[in-house]
Amino acid sequence: MVGFLDQLKSQASALQGQQSDQQARLDANTRATETACDVAWHYVQELAKHLNVIAPAGPKLTLDGKTPWPAMKLTDFRMDSRKKMLRNREVFASIGLGWQIVPAMGPAVGGVVSVNFPPDLQRVEARLSVGNVKHERKEVRHPEKNSLQAIRFEYMTESRGSVMVTPDHDNGQIAFRVANATGFDVLNAVWPAEKVKTDLLDELAKLLVGQANHFIPLPGR
Repeated sequence: MVGFLDQLKSQASALQGQQSDQQARLDANTRATETACDVAWHYVQELAKHLNVIAPAGPKLTLDGKTPWPAMKLTDFRMDSRKKMLRNREVFASIGLGWQIVPAMGPAVGGVVSVNFPPDLQRVEARLSVGNVKHERKEVRHPEKNSLQAIRFEYMTESRGSVMVTPDHDNGQIAFRVANATGFDVLNAVWPAEKVKTDLLDELAKLLVGQANHFIPLPGR
């Protein structure tokens, strides 16, 4: 007959085994994630250096879908990385790459778009925000009735793009947030750490310079 103390001993042993297995998984995921971060850090560092020389063509930009910006180029690539402490170990907190999107010829120029319907207004405001576009917002009112007729945005044709790499050490995943690579938009992708290697980062580089790529996973993949 099993005594109560033996039951407690068996329960404690099972819990210790579960905790040990969980810790082993966390350690393995952390190692894989840090390896992926090291690969990404070195790749992005080299990528920034080469793209600063090439100054590749930028995406086609428009705030309202009707008024095109001039041909743009990508310049001033800069990278940054941050560390943090995790379970008494220093690990990557993030890796960032940012760049300027400026006219291919000459300085930034002024532009104007006007909108008078809520969906158009929300779309333009979202693009101004995600693009970090310098602008002024002005109300256009009827000269006699003073009723609001439109919202006019006066802006400069310069923007910023970025990639933010955020590791999830516990789950062994790497999240990528790509802003303004294909227009005024944000693209997100989450990849298992073991897949973050040079071939995948090549696909990211293709995305940034406007080439066909497979970096953003298709739904269901």
